[in-house]
Amino acid sequence: MVTRRTFLGTATAAGATTLFGGDVLPVARAGTPPSDMAGPSAARDAIRAVNADTRRNYAALKADLVNHLSPVIVVQNDHRGGLYSLVSNGRTLESLHPVDEIFELAKSIAHLPLGIFTIIAPYLPKQVPVSQSARIDPHDLDMVASKGPGDGWIQPLQDASATINTARRQLDEAKLPDGLQRSCADILDRSREFIADATRRHSVDMKSFEDYSGSVYPNVRTNMYWASKVQLEGVADIMTRWREHLGEAAWKGLYVVVFTIWTTSTLNQNSIIIKRFMDPAQADSHLIDISTAEIPSEPILVALDNIARIVQDNIAAEMIFCTDTKLADALKGPEELLSEEILRLCRASRRFP
Repeated sequence: MVTRRTFLGTATAAGATTLFGGDVLPVARAGTPPSDMAGPSAARDAIRAVNADTRRNYAALKADLVNHLSPVIVVQNDHRGGLYSLVSNGRTLESLHPVDEIFELAKSIAHLPLGIFTIIAPYLPKQVPVSQSARIDPHDLDMVASKGPGDGWIQPLQDASATINTARRQLDEAKLPDGLQRSCADILDRSREFIADATRRHSVDMKSFEDYSGSVYPNVRTNMYWASKVQLEGVADIMTRWREHLGEAAWKGLYVVVFTIWTTSTLNQNSIIIKRFMDPAQADSHLIDISTAEIPSEPILVALDNIARIVQDNIAAEMIFCTDTKLADALKGPEELLSEEILRLCRASRRFP
């Protein structure tokens, strides 16, 4: 079944495009009944009033439908592996982080090369090394290396080293699994060595950083394994428990909304795991990935608003475009309704390449 799967990629993600546009707007220049006004302007306002009424009623249906959505799982991807919320009839039954804190700890240390990069990046030389000429865009590097060679990175890097030293001294007390502890120790040690060498030379460059990042790569992959392992286990546990609680009949109609930063929206870890627990016949249409610049402040409300749009548009599409299944699928799916007409006109016009 085709269903709406794409959303407006903003911080709120609430304004998903619908047949009737976005939120309800007031009628332009309202006040005087259209029949008592003269001229084209009044006539056009009367036409706008038709759409305003439609949008107002559309919003009212959606607002009411939110209270009947059930069951829904809302997932906020975060540094702890995801906040999971189970919603029934518009009410949150439970919210929790199901993933063991090993996930956060493993990723914290694995992020060290990124942390060091963010400090030195503005001071990198702007010349792309020959070895990276096929992989790095010179214009991108020019913008990232905005300050060029200088020593403004030294103090921030030394401050980072102090934090690294503290973590290294206390690492044994964290009681991490043996393999993870060894990889974390090596990443911390090599990071300290890179910082010490760079500050001693008063110089940072792409080659020395890549030598460092390459040396810790095997350990970063080890940390990725441990983070993935505990996330898989934690999500599997909560999905199994909620499935048993709801029962198979309710579970079949489950909708899941996963909020994720847009750069990881195509293949994010929570969606990969969740999909395996959903009804196979429904998973493609009922698992909704919403990509955002940042997670909205009211994610559950935003999720329910979007699902309400999906659910009512699924029915509206079939009833309104009952004679044109392609257009019905467009309303229910990722296409903008005017997209086919726009493409046809572009192909026919000499104004567009």
